[in-house]
Amino acid sequence: MPSLTHCEFPRKGTCCFQFAAPCTGIFIQMRYKSKIITIMLQAETAEDLTTQGKDVEKEVEELFQRLKLEVKTNKLRASDVLQITANSLQSHGSCTEEELVNMFLQKLLMMNYKARSITVIDTTKHHKEKQQKAQQPSANHVDAFSALFGKPSMSNITQSNTDPIHPMDVQMAVFHCADGFLKQMMVTKLSQCRYALPLLVPDLLTDQIEFPLWTFREINQSWKIINNKAIISQIEPIFKAETPMVFFFRFGSVSSSKSELMNKLINEKHNTFFNRNCPGSSRTRVLMDGVVEIAWFCPSGTYDDKFTERIAFCNLHGDAGDHEKQMHIMTKMASVKVVVLPQLDRNDKSAEKIQKLFEDPKPLICLLPEDDSPYTEVGIRKYRIGLKGRGQADISKDLREAIVDSLSFSSSESPSTFRLENVATHSDIRVDQEYVDDCRRGREAAQEMVSLLKKKDLTKIKESFLPCQGKLWHQWCQKDKELNRPQGDVPEMEISKKKDEMMIVRDQQHKSDMSKFIHLFVEQMNTGAANKFFLKWLRILLDEYTSADLSRLHNEYDEKWSKILKLKENPDKSEKLKAELLELSKKLQAAAFGLEHILREIGQIYESCSSVKKNKTDLQIDYHSLPGLAAEMMISGFPLELMDGDAAHVPLVWVTAVLGELIQKLGDQRVFVLSILGIQSSGKSTMLNAMFGLQFAVSSGRCTRGAFMQLVKVSDEIKKEMNFDYILVVDTEGLRSLELAGKSIRHHDNELATFVIGLGNLTLINIYGENPTEMQDILQIVVQAFLRMKEVRLSPSCLFVHQNVSDVTAEKNTMEARRRLQETLDKMTKVAAEDEVCNAECFSDVIKFDVQKDVKYFAQLWEGSPPMAPPNPSYCENVQDLKKTIFSCVSKSNGMMLTNIKNHIKNLWDALLNERFVFSFKNALEIATYRKLETEYSKWTWSLRKAMLEIEHRLQNKLENEAINVVEERDLQEELKVKSTEVKKSMSEFFERDSNESAILIQWKKSFEIKISHIQETIVRETKSKLNEVLQQRVLKKSIDAQRTQKENALLEKAKNLALTLKDKGNDDKILQREFDSFWKNCVHEIKKATPQGTDLDIFKDTREVLGDANESFTDPSMKNKNKCNIFMMSDYSEYVQIQKTSLLVFTYSLSKENHTQIKTLILDIAEKAKTFIMSKNIAKMGYNKSYIQELSGFIEAKLTEYEERQKEKYVFKKHFFSDLVLAILHKVKMIIMEQHNIFKQANDPVLYFARKREEYYSIFQKYCQGATSATIIGEIICNKLKEPIEQSVYKITARDLADEMRAKCESLNGNRSNLEKHILRTLAEKEDFEAYKTYIHNPKEHFQRFIREEVNQYITAKFDTSVQPKMSDDLQQKEKRIIEAVKRATEEHHGDGDADLWLKTFTQTLSDVLIFSENDLGGVSRDDVDVKLLEEVIINEIPSIISGIEKKFSTESFPLDLEYKDRPDEILNGHLCKCCWVQCPFCKAICTNTAEDHGPRPHSVPFHRIDGLNGWHYKGTEDLSAGFCTTLVSSTGSFYPSPESKESIKYKDYKTAGGVYAEWSITPDFTELSYWKWFVCRFQKDLENHYNKKFQGDGEIPGEWRKHTKQDAIESVDKYI
Repeated sequence: MPSLTHCEFPRKGTCCFQFAAPCTGIFIQMRYKSKIITIMLQAETAEDLTTQGKDVEKEVEELFQRLKLEVKTNKLRASDVLQITANSLQSHGSCTEEELVNMFLQKLLMMNYKARSITVIDTTKHHKEKQQKAQQPSANHVDAFSALFGKPSMSNITQSNTDPIHPMDVQMAVFHCADGFLKQMMVTKLSQCRYALPLLVPDLLTDQIEFPLWTFREINQSWKIINNKAIISQIEPIFKAETPMVFFFRFGSVSSSKSELMNKLINEKHNTFFNRNCPGSSRTRVLMDGVVEIAWFCPSGTYDDKFTERIAFCNLHGDAGDHEKQMHIMTKMASVKVVVLPQLDRNDKSAEKIQKLFEDPKPLICLLPEDDSPYTEVGIRKYRIGLKGRGQADISKDLREAIVDSLSFSSSESPSTFRLENVATHSDIRVDQEYVDDCRRGREAAQEMVSLLKKKDLTKIKESFLPCQGKLWHQWCQKDKELNRPQGDVPEMEISKKKDEMMIVRDQQHKSDMSKFIHLFVEQMNTGAANKFFLKWLRILLDEYTSADLSRLHNEYDEKWSKILKLKENPDKSEKLKAELLELSKKLQAAAFGLEHILREIGQIYESCSSVKKNKTDLQIDYHSLPGLAAEMMISGFPLELMDGDAAHVPLVWVTAVLGELIQKLGDQRVFVLSILGIQSSGKSTMLNAMFGLQFAVSSGRCTRGAFMQLVKVSDEIKKEMNFDYILVVDTEGLRSLELAGKSIRHHDNELATFVIGLGNLTLINIYGENPTEMQDILQIVVQAFLRMKEVRLSPSCLFVHQNVSDVTAEKNTMEARRRLQETLDKMTKVAAEDEVCNAECFSDVIKFDVQKDVKYFAQLWEGSPPMAPPNPSYCENVQDLKKTIFSCVSKSNGMMLTNIKNHIKNLWDALLNERFVFSFKNALEIATYRKLETEYSKWTWSLRKAMLEIEHRLQNKLENEAINVVEERDLQEELKVKSTEVKKSMSEFFERDSNESAILIQWKKSFEIKISHIQETIVRETKSKLNEVLQQRVLKKSIDAQRTQKENALLEKAKNLALTLKDKGNDDKILQREFDSFWKNCVHEIKKATPQGTDLDIFKDTREVLGDANESFTDPSMKNKNKCNIFMMSDYSEYVQIQKTSLLVFTYSLSKENHTQIKTLILDIAEKAKTFIMSKNIAKMGYNKSYIQELSGFIEAKLTEYEERQKEKYVFKKHFFSDLVLAILHKVKMIIMEQHNIFKQANDPVLYFARKREEYYSIFQKYCQGATSATIIGEIICNKLKEPIEQSVYKITARDLADEMRAKCESLNGNRSNLEKHILRTLAEKEDFEAYKTYIHNPKEHFQRFIREEVNQYITAKFDTSVQPKMSDDLQQKEKRIIEAVKRATEEHHGDGDADLWLKTFTQTLSDVLIFSENDLGGVSRDDVDVKLLEEVIINEIPSIISGIEKKFSTESFPLDLEYKDRPDEILNGHLCKCCWVQCPFCKAICTNTAEDHGPRPHSVPFHRIDGLNGWHYKGTEDLSAGFCTTLVSSTGSFYPSPESKESIKYKDYKTAGGVYAEWSITPDFTELSYWKWFVCRFQKDLENHYNKKFQGDGEIPGEWRKHTKQDAIESVDKYI
């Protein structure tokens, strides 16, 4: 090999070269700034270098451009890389250069070591090769000798404009551009791939050498050693490792690959260090020179280990002579130095350095590629090994022997160990964790916390530093489970006692001192600065602190377990060891101390503060902000503990609060939940981490406990395709966990499986190995969980992942495995079906499952034997294939919104706490789903009602104007068709859009379709009935209108005649005013004389006459006997009932509670129908008539007779019940009649009517006097006539629009009836009015209607200026526009003929659907000599002033008065919100919450019942009111008597067997009792006792815990649960 020479480029100072000319070409080394770049050139002479060399700076820039990176500005962020992208779902091994970085990172994250051998597709090169191939001659005409041995022409040489990018350049380019977190992730994954890691990295922009110590912090190293024939497993953070270090470097250019030699020493089957012979290697390498990489050899505890101890191997890339800093640092720290030397002479520049190495006492091994001498010791600790002509095995053997000798020698005299952190002590390098401020601050904060743990017993640390989560939390969890399973006849007392005990625990948690450790954590998290670094550091330092002790405890545990297995035949010794094992298990649990435990403590601090409703005295921030800190952690990529694995409990208050904050910060995002189940240490977390780059604990000392959830973001590019914003991954502890030995692991596993499978949209069932017993155990648990999901109508998907299968490629083997799995699943289904008492013969009966598609077989994780074996690329490919399958499922699913997940977690856990999970959860789920459906149903029905109101208004105008004379149902159906189609489409989408609830919703689809159809028919029928009444009233109204028109025309004629006598005085206002005043006075006198004297309306006088009884008993009940009015409030109707005696006169029937309820329901139903009857009479337009009372009393009598016929064998009503009921009902509707009659009177009393019209008549009179034309007069008359119809229409339309607006914007009115009830309860609590409560409890519909009326009035008053008046003004403008359009159209059509009558007809017909205004309104008004063009001009000029005059009258007072009763917004909303089920619970009077009136066959139900003492329930034979909630009582052993005459009691659990109304209700056992009713009973105890003349005493004593509930608690409970 020729000697090294030097040359320079012509451009002075650009680069300096060193080159040598081996047979393979010329290697050049270029210095770019402080960086040496090695290029191998195919050049025959040194002169060729000037043409083939490139400007180095340009080379670096070009590399980054080709990779689409910018080293100076663009930072690759870990958060971006971890997103789900289109690239992350690709599995092929080739890509374009633009995709190279993404492909490299995705493969690396999946631990696929083939990330360094990605094939780059060069489409340009491929195209050129095809062209060249087409131009080449055929083989028959080619000279073989010339083709093979001659010099090829340049045209035949396949050339590329650029060399392929070197794989290590890709790695280092990404490393240079990555942020701190991505760098750390990269190095961790490189370590897992068993690749060398960058130790010293020259900065591209400065002369500094960087030591990326931060990137090593998350790597744990495991190994095994043989000690006295025992194999001991050990684990340690890599930065703590103290090992010998062997440093490899070279001088000059050599023919042998130094990296390849190192690979053969460490793992001859794996390229730990990349070398020139690795796949993908290229001629140019831009970024590696000067980089020092490090790798460790770790023994496996076998006699085949190449070294018996751990050894670090460091490799300096490039010529050591050009990298003196790196050379100096590494030789100083090395235990053994290995240098590869070319053939040198004494004058070589490296000779002096080599001499110094020889003089250094540390061992030195010289490898000589051009020498063939054997392994020789050439001095003390100095060795030479020739490489020329020798086999690789021999070289490795010699080199290994030399290293062992060197280390043995050094260890006996002067031990030399290497520790990563010691590299940072060198002053001439830059340490990443020091110069990145956030990283440094995060480390300092974490170190301050961990320093508090020093010299503490690890098994007692949690007890002293995290007091809230130990015994206290475990006690609370146990009591919570007991709380949900009360026993005894009086469960409320037991529940109260448990709650008191739980509150004591919470109080103890709250009072416990908060350790400085937690103080520092909260303080740091609250600052927001460097939090991600801080959390990473804290996790790293805690792992470092606990790893040694955990490793020791695990070893002890394994030893004990092994002994137990050996002593199966000796039960005495075995039991003793089991006790010791259990103790060790407790120690392991106590010694585990990580970030999750700190967060668990924060969660318990939050829950205790929430319970006592105040901050801890030593908590420096408001406890409400704690969930926000955890939410930020989740957003940053940290997992959150969902289920506490130690307590086997979900901290529901904390988890829901964190999810609530997450929703606040991210919005209510759509999420797909992916969960996983499997036995312990089966690789679940490893698989998830590989798939998504997550951070679940995977080391042997840190097995997952409980369940954790972590967010994975979906990138914007595929968000639309996937229809998701995030994947929520739920990792779980292993089933059949050894640490839980001695506990009820079967129950725990079933609970965990049910929770996780119920939560996930897709669950991965992870099976490890091929042990049939283990497989059967886990499958039984899983099948039972899926069976439960079927029972509760949840339909999650599942994929089985069978890991560690020996030969996944053998089709025959996998087919047989699938068959066996299917058989096992079917067998386990039958077993589980027996446990769950349901029918299922095979697994496909339980869940949609295809054994061919839904089972994935995974290769072994490691390609060889750990710890030196890299991950198996086949395993990585299996993971990628599984990932694609998962996302295929994702794209077909609707997932859940974060809000739904929050509620779903609560429902699942609440049900699991209940002994009857399926019953409890199914009911909770169905209730929640049904409430959603009811909310939608309310929207659909309102949409139909609103549309029909518009149609009704339009058609009513046409009927009143005689534009149409009949309305058929089919016409209304046709008018409603568009809106009906929209509603049906919305319904269909709702039932189909949510796959999680579709299985539950489907049971109601048909019934709700029928309901909507019925509602539509009802709306159409009601509207037709109203319009028919308008039609009938139009006929009756004609005479009234005709009389009024006659009087108007007569008055106009008189005014006209008077005006003719005063034409010459037309401009003298005083004379005209005086003459008109006299004229008007006479006219009014004549009208009064002609008008019969009206009498005041006396409804009750008319009632007495109708009833034919003029005595005092029929006076106004409000004056005579107020109790008669309260017939609606009564709970006992005995005074109105005559009991029928049996023929034997032995037994007398007595009224039951159910009978009283039936009578009350009858009364309320009659009252409601009576109100509808009165409103249908349209008194505002037709006036009051005594016959209405006659009709009403007849209707009431018929209803009572009909009821009596059904009850005549038991009882009949006394005679005075009928009269009292008539009077009570009339008292309720009296105000409606009076108000409506007053409107009629104002409109139709001649005196009042003409008094309002005086100014209009004077204006017309004035114009007559001034000689105005007929067109002017008629124009003004038309404008005056339009005023009233415009007003009526504007008020009516505004009322309708206002109702719609309140449905959207008013909180109390914008949902269904349940939402309305929530606001009613809040208002009642705020006012604390017992009388109002009585109405609400005993006559809820009346109370609801009154509340709606008050809400509407308040809304109108508050929003009049901003909403109501603008609406009226807008509609006025629309009316003005329509009138002007009608005027112009009429003139346009009749300008030619000038016929005023035809003009008027066209004008009124155009407005017939807008206003109630017809030709008849101008009957008798002369239209002779009317110029229609002038008439148009008059109306267009006059109408603005009319509109302006109407607008000035708008006020909050006039708005309701100018509306017919049925058109008011409160009545519109009452019609919508109160047309629902009003049946009350027979125990507690809670109202059925079904939105539909007739919701059969679905039973009556309500989510939250009340205390039955509110309804007067008491213990038989005592005066003791009951203090039990229905939902608690039906889970107790107590009994009740369905009626006073019942001789036998019935178990509350069997309440349906009581028949009647009891059988019509569904009351679910539930212990989620509202604070509201507890507060109410305590607040109004005396009022209730006085009302029922009984006491809350004895068995009905109010539990002490109830008295702790405040009014604020009551209101908050309503807001939370309803």
